[in-house]
Amino acid sequence: MAGITLAQAEAKLALWLAAEEALATSQEYAIDVDGSRRMLKRSDLAEVSKRIDYWNGKVQSLTAATAGRSRTRYLVN
Repeated sequence: MAGITLAQAEAKLALWLAAEEALATSQEYAIDVDGSRRMLKRSDLAEVSKRIDYWNGKVQSLTAATAGRSRTRYLVN
């Protein structure tokens, strides 16, 4: 397997950023059913933040690796 591409890392970063947006509006909520109250919690915002940091680091390192690939080739006859 070739490893993670820059495009894949950017897609994962976008996914986790979207998850953070969703969690920012409502991380937990309550439902009242027949006199009983149930609390529901979505994913942990701290864990999502860790994943954003991870994928941002991958994007930055892959971007730097791609930028450093400019090669000079010499042809000798």
